[in-house]
Amino acid sequence: MIAVDNLHKHFGGFHAVDGASLEIGTGSITGLIGPNGAGKTTLFNVIAGRLQPTSGRVTMAGEDITGLAPHQLFHKGLLRTFQIAHEFGSMTVRENLMMVPAAQSGETLWNAWFRRGAVAAEERRLRDKADEVLEFLTISHLADQRAANISGGQKKLLELGRTMMVDAKIVFLDEVGAGVNRTLLNTIGDAIIRLNQERGYTFCVIEHDMDFIARLCNPVICMAEGKVLAQGTVDEVKNDERVIEAYLGTGLKNKVVGHA
Repeated sequence: MIAVDNLHKHFGGFHAVDGASLEIGTGSITGLIGPNGAGKTTLFNVIAGRLQPTSGRVTMAGEDITGLAPHQLFHKGLLRTFQIAHEFGSMTVRENLMMVPAAQSGETLWNAWFRRGAVAAEERRLRDKADEVLEFLTISHLADQRAANISGGQKKLLELGRTMMVDAKIVFLDEVGAGVNRTLLNTIGDAIIRLNQERGYTFCVIEHDMDFIARLCNPVICMAEGKVLAQGTVDEVKNDERVIEAYLGTGLKNKVVGHA
């Protein structure tokens, strides 16, 4: 679904992404791992239109989407979440979901004044959709809570729920497990698997929790110093000498091997 070809993103003399090439297959849950500073989030930001690439190409289902703005990619079904959730804290959890779909009829003054019936009907449909999403994610009990008052893990579920309010085709998840307790992380993992298997979502997941990656992802891609270092199954990548060296460093790697 997504093909990245020789992508570069430079910040002055620093090459955050340095000639990365990779593919994210339709219907897959692809894991993206690597040490801190490997360029993973920068790669996400370039693909998702938050940063313009220095050079290289990104295609989605064969269409060149290089450099398109986030709102343009949103309409094509490419969405991303963030390591720190971006909820609207003063609104309820349900309202956070209801506001996601674009071009709602109530957004225009004319419709708000003269087509109140149509606006009300659309709001009822959105409310029903939001309640369906909350039930799917097992957080219906939070529907009327202010989003600012729910836990970090619940906010991650809310971000996942936002992708369900539109026709998402591929979702980029940036450290969905950061700051989340194990019980909620399992709930998030269950939801990702169900969305993938039951609704055909494609995912690409940045995550440092290798147990989470092993449970969800195939294939796994490892980045280091802005480049793609290795890809394959989670076991193949974990046992790759280049990956071990990138995470541990040559000296520590040899010390670990020497004491094995």
